[in-house]
Amino acid sequence: MPQFDSPFDAKQLRQVLGTFVTGVTVITTVDSKGAFHGLTVNSFSSVSLDPPLILWSQSKTSPSHPVFNEAERFAVNILSDDQVAISNRFSRANVDKFAETSVIAGLGGVPLIQGCSAHLECRRVQTYPGGDHVVFLGEVERIARHPSQPLVFGDGRYLMAGPHDLGVSRKDKGACNVAQLTAIRLATRAMVELSHELDQTLGLGVWGNHGPTMIRWEESSQPISEKLRTGLVLPMHTSATGLAFATWLPRDLTADFLDAELAELGNESHFLDVEQLPQRLAEFRAAGVVRLVGTDEFQALYGTAISAVSVPVFDPSGAMVLALTAIGAAGRIDIEENSRLCTGLLGCSTSITQRLTAAAIPLAA
Repeated sequence: MPQFDSPFDAKQLRQVLGTFVTGVTVITTVDSKGAFHGLTVNSFSSVSLDPPLILWSQSKTSPSHPVFNEAERFAVNILSDDQVAISNRFSRANVDKFAETSVIAGLGGVPLIQGCSAHLECRRVQTYPGGDHVVFLGEVERIARHPSQPLVFGDGRYLMAGPHDLGVSRKDKGACNVAQLTAIRLATRAMVELSHELDQTLGLGVWGNHGPTMIRWEESSQPISEKLRTGLVLPMHTSATGLAFATWLPRDLTADFLDAELAELGNESHFLDVEQLPQRLAEFRAAGVVRLVGTDEFQALYGTAISAVSVPVFDPSGAMVLALTAIGAAGRIDIEENSRLCTGLLGCSTSITQRLTAAAIPLAA
């Protein structure tokens, strides 16, 4: 059951409203003296297609409110996902917002910000009181759309738009490829959320031509090593990601990599106990997670003693498609079985696996 807050304060209301994800716009106009004005707004919304009407709202205390309240025209600049700096600039007061902003003149001389995802040039039709805000209703007179992704905002931070992962799958691709690509999209977003929540460095690993390969890292506030690069191929025996693939992938896929690594290491590694490897893999499989405590071996590999945790993500057939891994300084990361990190990773991988399975279920005719 949801927990309802009553009464609630303005901060709680703002947080709840923030769960409604929106695009980000900059509303611009020009005053009677020819000076440009603009502010960042996410209260923009469509009202009607016939006639073409839109609305947005502005706080009565905004410094530019008197200008917009008198202006006959305004433009809605729908920002692109690479215009975070513009959004931030136009959300501040007492700065020259247009000093570093490239614009062209639109209808009535209203400035149009270049590089946006779209523009709507409007004539103000009416204003309506809305508590501590004023609602502006505008009739759209000219539009333009540009080949860029829109900037997205929700839960108090900027986001990036992307296609829904549970959409209809293309039939001309192999099921494994579709599942892996979908898993990567799902896991990328999930790992960013989990990394920020726990302040831990997380990575995504796939099985590549050269073995366990990291395709994405999300760093914590305390980066571990400059060696954690995209495309990094990890060892099979001494990395949590490698051991995860050794645990859950078929033996015929991993055997050559395991044997080649052993041949290269010879007797130089004190970390490896080849005879105990099958038992260790069985223990990882039973636990559903690979946990490695920082050792001297890791010190040599990464330049610092680290611990790591890795969990598998499975496709609808039960095959492992990627590894979700956390890595951190041995004294900072808690990899105990019931730690927030381990339970968070397991919950994340389970959720992705379930969503992949749901995506594979055909819709009823």
